[in-house]
Amino acid sequence: MEYHIRYDAAQDALVLLDQRLLPAREAFFVCRKTEDIVVALSAMVVRGAPAIGVTAAWGCVLAAVELEQEADWRPLLERRLARIASARPTAVNLRWAVERMRSVWTPDLSPGRLIKAWRAEAAAMQGQDIAANRALGACGAQLIPQGARIMTHCNAGALATAGYGTALGVIRAAWKRDKGITVIANETRPFLQGARLTAYELAREGIPVRVACDNACALLMQRGLVNCVLLGADCVAANGDTANKIGTYGVALLAHAHGVPFYVAAPCSTIDPNTPDGAAIPIEEREAREVTHVGNAQIIPDGVPVYNFAFDVTPARLITAIITDKGVLRAPYDEAIHKLFARI
Repeated sequence: MEYHIRYDAAQDALVLLDQRLLPAREAFFVCRKTEDIVVALSAMVVRGAPAIGVTAAWGCVLAAVELEQEADWRPLLERRLARIASARPTAVNLRWAVERMRSVWTPDLSPGRLIKAWRAEAAAMQGQDIAANRALGACGAQLIPQGARIMTHCNAGALATAGYGTALGVIRAAWKRDKGITVIANETRPFLQGARLTAYELAREGIPVRVACDNACALLMQRGLVNCVLLGADCVAANGDTANKIGTYGVALLAHAHGVPFYVAAPCSTIDPNTPDGAAIPIEEREAREVTHVGNAQIIPDGVPVYNFAFDVTPARLITAIITDKGVLRAPYDEAIHKLFARI
């Protein structure tokens, strides 16, 4: 699945599969200017750290196109890049992608030449992400035992990336190796990425999947129905602490208590060596309606406040291994991550 992020060069538009509507309906959200990109990112038309990064890269292109005829285009473009980079605070790929695009912007480039350079860079980033996910999948498949029952949380599949997926990339690779795996997709309240998106992707490919309520994790592990936990990440700090969808930390604690291996799958672009530990990762808080309503149905009384933290941080000590496109990292993660970035 690689059609969910598509740049239309003829119209200078980014066409995104609207993930808010899945699995009931496939419809596309068309971005033609900076504000469209910000809405797509903040409203979760597109989500998942690598997909956010690729979308942000194309957003830089649209921002440049938008300002091509402006006389004072440079400071205006800087402000638009800052707007894109701040659309989602936790996903490190967003800031990484904008900085990578910014690195191509040299003082001698006219708007037209910058647009051409940025189109090439964004297309390269999109292709590189797919290649990285396939490499990550091949690395991670080695860790999956025959007949494994894999629990995953949120969606770290093709929809969360440019294509193929991180955690689901490992699952896809293991499935192709005839390992006879089955998947338990935690529903992942409140946005239900597991129930809506992970189940959607796996069912389309014929990979056996069952959806479980988030609060069934302990029972499933207690009954021996989970052989490993495998999920993605929105940010991995320099010491291995990992931010992922809210509820991940609880799953990690349960896995530790039941002796179940807990694997994080993330490309190197999701690791931030400049963030020392999990305490330094900003945690996004989202609007209350995501909790108070399911679709258009209100499930919480008027006036009752809610917590809606979008992410939590799993300490490195609970992580069995971090699977990257450059190999599998194991504790001590500060040393492993330092060595990784020293050679790439």
